[in-house]
Amino acid sequence: MTTRTPMFPDRAILHIDMDAFYASVEVLDDPSLKGKPVMVGGTPEGRGVVAAASYEAREYGVHSAMSAARAIKLCPEGIFLRGRMDRYSEISGQVFAIFGDYTPLVEPLSIDEAFLDVTGCRRLFGSAEKVGRAIKGRILEEIGLVASVGLAANKFLAKLASDLEKPDGFTIILPDQARPLLASLPIGKLWGVGKVAEKQMHQFGIRKVEDLLAVPRDLVVGQFGDHAAHLLELAVGYDERPVIPVHEAKSIGNETTFREDISEAGHLQDILDQLAAKVARRLRSHGFMARTVTLKARYPDFTTHTRSETLLSPSDSSVEFRDAARRLLSDKLGRRARPLRLIGVTASNLVHEGEGQAQLFPDPDRERDRKLDSIMDRVHGKFGPMLKRGGHRE
Repeated sequence: MTTRTPMFPDRAILHIDMDAFYASVEVLDDPSLKGKPVMVGGTPEGRGVVAAASYEAREYGVHSAMSAARAIKLCPEGIFLRGRMDRYSEISGQVFAIFGDYTPLVEPLSIDEAFLDVTGCRRLFGSAEKVGRAIKGRILEEIGLVASVGLAANKFLAKLASDLEKPDGFTIILPDQARPLLASLPIGKLWGVGKVAEKQMHQFGIRKVEDLLAVPRDLVVGQFGDHAAHLLELAVGYDERPVIPVHEAKSIGNETTFREDISEAGHLQDILDQLAAKVARRLRSHGFMARTVTLKARYPDFTTHTRSETLLSPSDSSVEFRDAARRLLSDKLGRRARPLRLIGVTASNLVHEGEGQAQLFPDPDRERDRKLDSIMDRVHGKFGPMLKRGGHRE
């Protein structure tokens, strides 16, 4: 791809994606793992899946969402590590803090990737390319991790660009390059074309983007529905979706898949308490409060159910989240002693701390809980997740 300074008169969008993020953090913390096939997630002895694989592991065919049992067959020398979400969240916070030094328009896609609209900051920091390279350089210098960066005039093209030269890529797609580049790509590269849709399009003779453009619009929409109209826009590089800033993030959650199904209510509640505490701590670390708590539960037959409760006022309290999650598990789920294979807690309807309606007469219990949360956050920051809160406020 070209490296000349691009001109984006209307919009300049960066997509920044941390390369093999979880595995890279493990190598960062343990340099002896460098150059080795590292897999983060479940172990081969359990029923877990690979959450992330280093590029050395990918050379064996290992990829995320693959069962750990399959991964060990492909890569017998692989090093399996349990995930450390608190550590990954900590590093993610450092990465996103760098993003925020350049633009307030940061849209997280996950813990390790985001869109940045840098249209309005070019006068202060220079060209969009200069901004992207500065961010990439700071992530390497200050944190010690590698990111791939895509730069284009819209979100779709920026994300496509960041994927083209992984790992450690910096790819620019100029407006006049978009259409010829897209034409030669597999149809599955279009956003919204999953495995099922890709198979259907192959049956219709559409294997590349140029094949889609060769079919009359009415036939495409008639065959594949109204969504096809959006695909036709992406196929020519058109995407007007705005970058949604971080303060409009929709949810923060944690979940866990068990090695063996669990039916005992007390055991499930203990795990749920820990998940609720993690979610509340993550909210506090990012300056958020939440109005809604959601329980996610998956049974051995893979059927999944969610139950939600809206709090009286936005909260980041570990106790309030724990109590809400307990009520959802015991009163709303209707489990009837059936075992579970996965359980999770999510906080949604987020607001920034201080944006919620202030209480005229603060609740002494809530103030006490906030002080205790603050103490526990400091303990966690110093010693890690060594302690857990007990008790249940009546």
